Amino acid sequence: MKKILIYLMTLVLVASCVDDLDDYNVDQKRATNVPPATLFTNAVKNLADVLTTPNVNVNNYRFYVQYWASTQYLDEPRYNMTSRLIPQNIWQTLYRDVLNDLKESRRLVVADQVTPQAEKNNQLAQIEMMEVYAWSVLVNTFGDVPYTQALDPTNSLPAYDDARTVYNSILDSLDMALGLITTTDASGASVAGFEDGDVFYGGDMEQWRKFGHSLKLKLGMVLADVDPAQARTLVEEAVGGDLNNVFTSNNDNAAFPYLGAPPNNNPISSNVKGPLTSREDFVAANTLVDVMNNLNDPRRPEYFSDVNGQFVGGRYGFTNVYSNFSTVSDKIADPTFEALLLDYSEVRFLLAEAVERGFSVPGTAQEHYNAAITASITYWGRTQAEAAAYLAQPGVNYSTAPGDWRQKIGTQKWIALYNRGFDAWLEWRRLDAPNLQPPMGEGVGSLTIPTRLIYPINEQTLNGSNRAAAASAIGGDLRETKLFWDVL
Repeated sequence: MKKILIYLMTLVLVASCVDDLDDYNVDQKRATNVPPATLFTNAVKNLADVLTTPNVNVNNYRFYVQYWASTQYLDEPRYNMTSRLIPQNIWQTLYRDVLNDLKESRRLVVADQVTPQAEKNNQLAQIEMMEVYAWSVLVNTFGDVPYTQALDPTNSLPAYDDARTVYNSILDSLDMALGLITTTDASGASVAGFEDGDVFYGGDMEQWRKFGHSLKLKLGMVLADVDPAQARTLVEEAVGGDLNNVFTSNNDNAAFPYLGAPPNNNPISSNVKGPLTSREDFVAANTLVDVMNNLNDPRRPEYFSDVNGQFVGGRYGFTNVYSNFSTVSDKIADPTFEALLLDYSEVRFLLAEAVERGFSVPGTAQEHYNAAITASITYWGRTQAEAAAYLAQPGVNYSTAPGDWRQKIGTQKWIALYNRGFDAWLEWRRLDAPNLQPPMGEGVGSLTIPTRLIYPINEQTLNGSNRAAAASAIGGDLRETKLFWDVL
């Protein structure tokens, strides 16, 4: 009896230390209040993950641009988008895990009554730029998408917006973000944005300004065929007559740094044979390997494993025996290998194209082309001397390489964008180079390389009328439907 009384008295004393019973029901491992910087970082990570992962349930862009071939599953390299929830997984990640986190991060920054306004403006600029990036991925993947009515938890049936209207709106948002940036205060002291939460630049707003201008250059060039005048204006505003306004070296790259253990590892390492998995689903595609072999490309050992000292690509669009072909290099399979969202090589290729289109930017097309290729080769760990020797080859040299400027720039950009399947797919659709062909042969049937992803199946069932209107507006919810800027 004495023991029971002691126990009951203990409970009374414990209960008297809390306001109500809800205080007992607190999960110490699940945060209820999240800082805006954490939401920002999480959004950027999810964006990097969805663009980088080779998981066939999410991202099959490496198949579309013929970087990789399969060892057993043929639905994805033959462009089946309904056997798995591929469009749904991309759509959901971008809306729920990227844009929604950025929206909440913005709300918290605006509500912050402590942080100085200049610093808050920088944080808002960082958020806005990543939102622009995410919206551009959605538009350049699907076409018309929910935008003005999106991210509203009270509206489960958002209408779709015209893709070009969305595109123009995010360009305005990008300009607004650039206008918010303050690098120094009245006393001359530097002003940061998110610091610990900024995995790209650690709060350095000069770097974010460069990122914003480089992103504007990229988005402007997407419009170059459909609206050359608008593209010219955007590109010339982005560069501003001074190449220092955009990326000037690989040190400027927007690179997401992964860690060695799940869930913060490089997502490629979870899907290809290496320290985290024994999966043997992918080999290098002969389409890319053969081109790089013919050009004696110094990046091959950085991109691929070898087979008895040779780089051998598997047959694209068909099954391949894993051990017979080159696959992903140890570097790319490393759990800590970074993901690139925008890089210096890409910027210099864009500048080369801008010159060829007659836009007013400093330098010649050949200078930018050479710098782009050199930047790619040195980024991957090869030498300036190897880059010079590569550029000296008749098949690479800008004066003698085959084809027009689209073919020259498009082919080399396709090689350089390896490990960035989405951007390679975007550039292939824009430049129509290189001349990729779908799988052909017995049992394949008639295929066309996708120029968009179809809308998620659950949009048909849950938001049917709005999805049907969008499908009609873009010319059909088909993988062959071209987006508004893809006019050639």
